[in-house]
Amino acid sequence: MANLTPFGGRSLFDEFFRDVAPGYFIKPLHGDALPAQIKVDVSENTSAYTVAAEVPGVAKDDIHVAVDGGVVTISAEVRQQDQQTKEDKVLRSERYYGQVSRSFQLPVEVDAAAARAKYDNGVLTLTLPKKTQPGSKRLAID
Repeated sequence: MANLTPFGGRSLFDEFFRDVAPGYFIKPLHGDALPAQIKVDVSENTSAYTVAAEVPGVAKDDIHVAVDGGVVTISAEVRQQDQQTKEDKVLRSERYYGQVSRSFQLPVEVDAAAARAKYDNGVLTLTLPKKTQPGSKRLAID
């Protein structure tokens, strides 16, 4: 199948909507638009899952993580503001707000009480210990 990206990384659909509705899809002038989705890497060892989620440009207090059984939900509130002034006369003021969210299911339930989260340089790292089933025991085979 042919690639529909003609030039500059824009698709034919982007070009069509630019021609049909030229002021409808406006990008902010001072930065990138809100990310379409939080990108995650999930790894596993015998006792826990480790999740690395990219949430750049978001304050730590604006990131929320919920764990319900094996379902992990990460949401972030993005607030970007840019203001330039010259002698108390506003020449330009731009701002946008929005929220992005991501949920995914892990194969085993997570021990939410023992879970930990760390945020550093735009990357949220979650350590999610696997919940051990009470009464379950691995039997050795003779």
